[in-house]
Amino acid sequence: MTRPDTLPAAALHAQPTEENIRELVYAFYDRVRDDAMLGPVFDGVLAGRWDEHLPKMCRFWSSLVLGTKSYRGNVQQAHDPVPGVEPQHFSRWLYLFLDTVQARYEPAAAVQFMEPALRIAQSLQLSRFGWDYTIPPEQQALLDRVAPRRRPAGHGHDLPTRPTGEPFPARFVGRQMDVDESTPAE
Repeated sequence: MTRPDTLPAAALHAQPTEENIRELVYAFYDRVRDDAMLGPVFDGVLAGRWDEHLPKMCRFWSSLVLGTKSYRGNVQQAHDPVPGVEPQHFSRWLYLFLDTVQARYEPAAAVQFMEPALRIAQSLQLSRFGWDYTIPPEQQALLDRVAPRRRPAGHGHDLPTRPTGEPFPARFVGRQMDVDESTPAE
């Protein structure tokens, strides 16, 4: 028996289109809303606004996968105020999303969704939980499988290693955090 959100094997999409991206987004968020872990979190933020959110997600994925540039927004800012989100929520979101993608697209097309989803999840987690946060091994294994490193380590394109707890290696605009604010500026 086929799940309602699964297409028969012969009907898997070979390429993403606006229409099948819409089908993907709506099928995925139906699963999110029905999910015991994710449903309450999403409903807490989107209650009464699903009709506004789903078209926005269609534009987001269309922009990302098809290059339509129809999405205008900041992913980090949109997810920053979501209360109660823990690492297991990201893993569950990824599982449901990747499973929904795989059930609807041929492998080459599915990767066009999977790689950015994994990278965005990692970015959101690092932003939310701090630079010292370790991405859960199951997520890192998925990313390594879907998007292996394009260059072998040691070929001059690796990020520099830094000790745990060292601040991010870029100067941010604005005042320094280690300056005593009670001392007048010179």
